[in-house]
Amino acid sequence: MVAQSISVIESEERWAPPEWALLERALIEILNRSAPEFAARYTRSDGTLVWREEWPGMDGSDDPYEGFQNFPLFYVLGGSEEVQQLSRKIWDSITWQWTEYGQIHREFDAYYDWMHHGEGYLFLFFLGLADPTVLKDRQRTVRFARFYTGDDPDAPNYDAGKRLMRSPINGSRGPRFEMSAEDWSTHRGVLDNYPPPFEDIPGVPGPLCPWTDDSVYAQILQRMNERMSRGDIPLNLTATSMITHAYLYTRDDGYRSRVREYLDAWRARTERNGGIIPDNVGLSGEIGEYMHGKWWGGYYGWRWPHGLHTIIEPLLIAGSNAALLDGDVRHLDLGRSQIDLLWGLGREENGRWVVPHKHRDAGWTDYRPMNPLYPVYCWTISLEEEDLQRAERMRGHGGEDWGRATTRVGKGLIGNSGPWFEFIRGRNPKYPEQILRANLQLVYEQLERMRSDQGDPADWDIHHWQERTPVILEGLVQLTLGVPMHIYHGGLLHAPVRYYDADLKRPGLPPGVAALVEGVDAQTVTLTLVNLDAQSRREVVIQAGSFAEHSFRKVTRLNKEGKEPPGLPLDGPWVGVGLSPGAGVRLRLGVERYARRPSYETPWVSPEREHGWLIRGRG
Repeated sequence: MVAQSISVIESEERWAPPEWALLERALIEILNRSAPEFAARYTRSDGTLVWREEWPGMDGSDDPYEGFQNFPLFYVLGGSEEVQQLSRKIWDSITWQWTEYGQIHREFDAYYDWMHHGEGYLFLFFLGLADPTVLKDRQRTVRFARFYTGDDPDAPNYDAGKRLMRSPINGSRGPRFEMSAEDWSTHRGVLDNYPPPFEDIPGVPGPLCPWTDDSVYAQILQRMNERMSRGDIPLNLTATSMITHAYLYTRDDGYRSRVREYLDAWRARTERNGGIIPDNVGLSGEIGEYMHGKWWGGYYGWRWPHGLHTIIEPLLIAGSNAALLDGDVRHLDLGRSQIDLLWGLGREENGRWVVPHKHRDAGWTDYRPMNPLYPVYCWTISLEEEDLQRAERMRGHGGEDWGRATTRVGKGLIGNSGPWFEFIRGRNPKYPEQILRANLQLVYEQLERMRSDQGDPADWDIHHWQERTPVILEGLVQLTLGVPMHIYHGGLLHAPVRYYDADLKRPGLPPGVAALVEGVDAQTVTLTLVNLDAQSRREVVIQAGSFAEHSFRKVTRLNKEGKEPPGLPLDGPWVGVGLSPGAGVRLRLGVERYARRPSYETPWVSPEREHGWLIRGRG
């Protein structure tokens, strides 16, 4: 049963099972079997990966985490306890294994950039959602956050006086001001398929750059160390996710201040640069300090092969984190400004609006459709009209078909933000069935790849596991939580609701229960719960926000015609729903957004109150 202070609504109304509910539960059950099979195929009994004896360079510790990072998130949605236990064993084992390889130090990547840190440490963020009472996770998180707040003398990545990260390459060993040939050794073959990182490499005009040519490689390293290894870049804003993660365990306002301070520093730099965010700032705080005054050309910046992608994402990640901690969605303004800037620089080509993704010495270039995730994600955080209009103007101009779900997905097996937006705006009522069928098809395809895998594991590529994982969650996240997937390169999962099993006192939907968020706006969330179990009553706790940051003010049970009778007043982040065997209910929840301090508390546990201490070793 739920805590006594939580109101419980009972439903005994029998429902014919909707197709989406049957597909949702079918997907959950298939994933419950597929995740252990995937772990058994690629890990030993102790959780370490079946792979090679050594691994040089700085690339790669993120990749094994990526292969298994959806395990704890699946548990948060309603996956089995076995999957949760596997996720903890595998996280610990990968951390040990890559420590032995020499890449992880103090349980954190010794040094790399925050695109890769962000990808890998999603695993840790999801462990916090799955069970915030694990002391070693809390202790690790506090230690990791201190690498980026200026409070750890052994990892002085952050200059609090200048409000800047001291290098694009950073980690538990601090800033890395000089990169070696070994650092990039394992990645050279992949980088042969990318444009040159500089415009003045002798004999390399592009469009590709032969990193595997030793003479070219030497020229690249020389220029990287002269121009890119010192100072700050926008990508470092992703470090605010680790700092926010620490706040969610501790509610220490020092973390909140640091997130806001660092985001404000980048806002000020953008204003100094005429409204365009610069992609490189020297150790003195000067824009273009090592780039001959150019505001473009930095590491993972406007000229880097990813261009816009690795500029906008960190702005949205940091803005969302600050909005969560402060309850003020104006923290999204820096990301909004760059979306609007690029849209204004766009042009029409073949009936679509394309925007520049890169800036070279000759000016803006690489015109392509903007990823619809960016404005859609802004809107899901703020639910304000201005962000809705940014998302709406994307319709018909993106690179994907917004009319139906697709299996043609990208990194992290994510690719349906546009079609989900159409559904949540009431324009694609068949989307739930579409995305669940698409996800089921992908799971079967991934299982086939896994089961037919051949060859010596020592020869496998570092991306082997993430390319074969069958734990595909986009449809479950979108439909049950009412949001698109998180930003893959280090974004926290911000959602209007999440669920707990009241009887087992654990996260996720109870066995046999399916959920569908049908509508979200600034004041309400409309959702349906169905109990497909014909024998057992189930009790669900709905939480207002991923981190209990919102508060419910009213709940109304809607009838089948959608009419809204008088509701039940509420005042808190949780409401319980009891579902008799075969029963369903459609609810409209009145929400006050950002009414509470966010944390990893659950209906039964307050982490900072019950597990607020740390083990302190000898000095």
